[in-house]
Amino acid sequence: MRIVLLTLFFISNFLLISAQEGYNIEVEIANYSNDKVVLGYHLGDKQYIQDTSFLSNGKYLFSGDEALDPGVYLLILPPDNNYCQILIEEKDQHFTFKTDAKNLTDQVKVSGSPNNKLFYSYMDFLNGARKKVKAINDKIDKASEKEKIKLEEALSKVNEEVKQYQNDLIKNNPKSLTSAIVKAGLEIKIPEYEGTTEEKKQKQYEYYKAHYFDHVDLGDERLLRSPVLYKRVDYYLNKLTPQHPDSINVSMDYLLTSMEPAEKSFKYYLIHYLNKYAKSKIVGMDAVYVHLVENYYAKGKAMWTDEEQVKKIIDNAKTLKPILIGKIAPDIKMQKQDKTPISLHDIEAKYTVLFFWDPDCGHCKKSMPEMIKFYDDYKSKGVEVFSVCTKVMDKVSMCWETIEEKQMGKWLNVVDPYIQSRYKSIYDIKTTPRIFVLDENKKILSKRIGVEQLPELFDQILKSDTNK
Repeated sequence: MRIVLLTLFFISNFLLISAQEGYNIEVEIANYSNDKVVLGYHLGDKQYIQDTSFLSNGKYLFSGDEALDPGVYLLILPPDNNYCQILIEEKDQHFTFKTDAKNLTDQVKVSGSPNNKLFYSYMDFLNGARKKVKAINDKIDKASEKEKIKLEEALSKVNEEVKQYQNDLIKNNPKSLTSAIVKAGLEIKIPEYEGTTEEKKQKQYEYYKAHYFDHVDLGDERLLRSPVLYKRVDYYLNKLTPQHPDSINVSMDYLLTSMEPAEKSFKYYLIHYLNKYAKSKIVGMDAVYVHLVENYYAKGKAMWTDEEQVKKIIDNAKTLKPILIGKIAPDIKMQKQDKTPISLHDIEAKYTVLFFWDPDCGHCKKSMPEMIKFYDDYKSKGVEVFSVCTKVMDKVSMCWETIEEKQMGKWLNVVDPYIQSRYKSIYDIKTTPRIFVLDENKKILSKRIGVEQLPELFDQILKSDTNK
């Protein structure tokens, strides 16, 4: 008999444990007539649908056999798509959530979820603080100078109460998602510095950048699915980091290294920024793409990517690396119309515009008058054009016909009928026109710009050289 009872005890405990797996969120919404609600979630800068529930016995049920990824989720009410937030922790996914459609965030009642109770207690406190601040600000507009001093003191008191509440919440609940969110919103106290105004600003900027993530744990995977992390990462990279590939690479390494403990965050941001810099229209940003490939994909840190795809990514980076801004342009041996051989590095000029074009390219033809005018205006300033027509074999004659027709004989025109120089693969020529601007040592100064941008670019280059 004891054996039977013991067996039943273990079975019942097993069933209880099994029942707690996955997620089960029961929702009740007063004053809501629609038969559908949606459970959404944050991911990066976007929101996605996780689940949909239809009204049954006055309730909406979200459930699944697999647990939800922890983070900040959204309870969305069609058709207006008003929403309130639901926090999901790894071991806090079985609870009841009640609210009122007339005021989603102020009427929340939660049972079975300590973290959501904590979050909405904090929201209630903030709501109360906001009402106090509004009431004081309404009085300030009509108050005398003496009364304003007291009202300002009252505002400071409310502010201190909020800070104290936040500090207590974080201290008493250090591992909760609510604490992580509250902590991420804390201000960074910048020290006072001495010196000139510019020196002070520089020191303040450097301190702020160095301490920007003091209150954010980049290794906390829960923050991936929240409105907190993406905005901070994006601001850090695009506003606090100088927009130069070398600086961006340093910031990217800091972010990704800090995120490595959070596998899904690391994966999301590495893929996100690899794609961003692969598609970037900003000149020179392909250097960030190459850096990410060499330091993460080539080193086996993108384990989710299959071998064939990794190889393609690495091969693409290898193609781009020799033609990054700052690199010495690879030499290519071509031939003139009389079949005399000539190499790019044979050109002795202060600046060389390497210009790839095709007679059948409409944009090439359209830009020729601008290229001719540019050359006429800047040749005396040390500019030479090394113009490569991309036709091959029996179609090379089209090059010389177009050159004569468009009066392009002012500069050096060359071809490679059998692509023996491999210039198309070396310079990654997939479309035309394609331009590279080189200095006297054939170092790449700029690339991927239009003919119409050349005068402005050279004005900047010449001005910079004059200042030096």
